[in-house]
Amino acid sequence: MVAARLPRWNALRLSTLVLGIALVTWLVAALRMRGMDMGPGSDLGAFGWYISIWVTMMAAMMLPSALPMVLLFDRVSRERSKRGQASVSTWLFVASYLAVWTLYGLVAYGLYRGIAGLHLGFVAWSRGGPYIAGALVASAGLYELTPLKSACLRQCRSPMHYVLGGWLPGRRGAIRMGMGHGASCVGCCAGLMLILFALGAMSLFWMAALAILIFVEKVLPFGAALSRTVAICIVALGVWVALAPGSVTGL
Repeated sequence: MVAARLPRWNALRLSTLVLGIALVTWLVAALRMRGMDMGPGSDLGAFGWYISIWVTMMAAMMLPSALPMVLLFDRVSRERSKRGQASVSTWLFVASYLAVWTLYGLVAYGLYRGIAGLHLGFVAWSRGGPYIAGALVASAGLYELTPLKSACLRQCRSPMHYVLGGWLPGRRGAIRMGMGHGASCVGCCAGLMLILFALGAMSLFWMAALAILIFVEKVLPFGAALSRTVAICIVALGVWVALAPGSVTGL
């Protein structure tokens, strides 16, 4: 009886820790981003400040939807440890997962600085900004319909095959598996992150809205069936931003 309860207790404890970290990072992000949301085109700030808030944002937004994968990895790792195989920290897997999102943020920051350095006047919000932001949002909606999005979403929603069929032993294996799952998550959510950058990377409103959408798509039973509906809604949002940005909530 005690042995049967141990896996449940371990899962409950790990779930509490992961969700607790997500909650704390939400609070930290809210405090650090207070007063920073200037809408679309908000300056991303100095590199050190940006990368620290980006990692905080990704932990807040992504950890809840990554929890099923984290729990599965932890369970398999514990079972292998009971059979005398090397034990691997689940947190190494989580850190590797977040490292991939950190790399995504670095690439985004580099692109932002490169474009900002060109001093293109037509991208200003008072000129062509709404049309550019609307086009980016609409592109994110169209991405929802691509085979790449579908494949990555399946990987995120059904981690059992990935863990059991592609298990890699040792610390190096945990790092590779964490980065592999992170890459699938980036492929699944890259379009949604584009919306965040287009409408205000420092916006708690859009951060929360997209985190909810990511959780619905990746975790809830009906999430995969919503892809087409989500795509239509995002494209419509892009058109709305382009034609009447002042009436869009959160702008």
